[in-house]
Amino acid sequence: MSIYLDYNATTPVDLEVQDTILTAMKNAWGNPSSTYEAGKEAQHVLETARKKVAEMIGSSPDEIIFTSGGTESNNMVIFNVIRFFKEVQGSIFGLSESLPHVITTNVEHDSIKLPLERLQESREIELTYVPVSRDTGAINIDAILDAVKPNTCLITIILANNETGVIQPIDSLRYKLNSIGGNAFRTTSPILLHTDAAQAIGKIKVDVRDLDVDFLTIVGHKFYGPRIGALYCKRGTKLFPIFYGGGQERNYRPGTENTCMVAGLGKASELVSLNLTRYRSHMIAMSKYLESCLEAAFPTIIFHFKDYSDKLPNTVSVGFDYENVTGPTILKEAKNLFASTGAACHSGTTASPILIASGISNDLASKTLRLSVGRETTKKEIELAVSYLKTALKILDAN
Repeated sequence: MSIYLDYNATTPVDLEVQDTILTAMKNAWGNPSSTYEAGKEAQHVLETARKKVAEMIGSSPDEIIFTSGGTESNNMVIFNVIRFFKEVQGSIFGLSESLPHVITTNVEHDSIKLPLERLQESREIELTYVPVSRDTGAINIDAILDAVKPNTCLITIILANNETGVIQPIDSLRYKLNSIGGNAFRTTSPILLHTDAAQAIGKIKVDVRDLDVDFLTIVGHKFYGPRIGALYCKRGTKLFPIFYGGGQERNYRPGTENTCMVAGLGKASELVSLNLTRYRSHMIAMSKYLESCLEAAFPTIIFHFKDYSDKLPNTVSVGFDYENVTGPTILKEAKNLFASTGAACHSGTTASPILIASGISNDLASKTLRLSVGRETTKKEIELAVSYLKTALKILDAN
């Protein structure tokens, strides 16, 4: 029996979401920009979904822009803020000779890290990486504030890490930014705050009113929805399109909308709004049971950031400190356990750079598995998963 414990990589599409998508395919197949009946029905489905996504994160519907997924949303934020600084902010605040300065952490998803690296390499931005604490995996807010320069225009920090599960104190960072004020940070231009909430939505409460961010990334397939996404853009925040076409999504994201998948994203959002407390309670119970079963089976096991209070309820990052084993070799032998050694985007055999950046040794990082439970994970599945790991390690020890 195959056991899936990789819900941070992707989730199955909920049956209610599937039904919603199929219904939209049948009844809302028109072009949402058309003025006749089929187009009006598609437009109604689109706006209903927008409202449900907005309700899930505490925003207004007009602050939601549908995208192809998290990578597009993250890139849209980065390239928009850079363009805004160059075309508007720089001249207004006397910084036209300065490059836009961006602050981020050393544990970001590649869809943030790589575009920033490219922009830095081409000398289009200044970039500062602020390391997370090697004890907690979380940011030091004062270190973020110390990195601010007169030309700082963007701070982008992941809300919950996809590998360690550590939740970053974005709300506290914004509070500090607001309470101290711009002059104290040696800057006169506004600093925009973005968070990638891909891993957080569906597991913890995510409310843009509490976080007080300017941008927030939403990824459907992380919370039992389809593989599209959305971007929250606070009302009044300047946004440019990153490509051009028919002017859909208020000219910010042109291209005929994927109505049926947007409908599915709306339904997935509605389910989160209705059931988050139940989902979270179940994930907490299952992850704790998983940890207890692993401890009983492997007395020398090392949990990463287990005792840090601000973590996702479903994520267990665990190192197997045994001789001559690695995460990939464990999973190769535990053929019926579907899990990861790090981010699903990385299929290589090297240790996860996120884990190393979080203070975990290279050796232990190479022996680490990420086990993430879901809404329907059972104790029986966890027991089987642990038995598969025991068998795998016995085989590796014998070899």
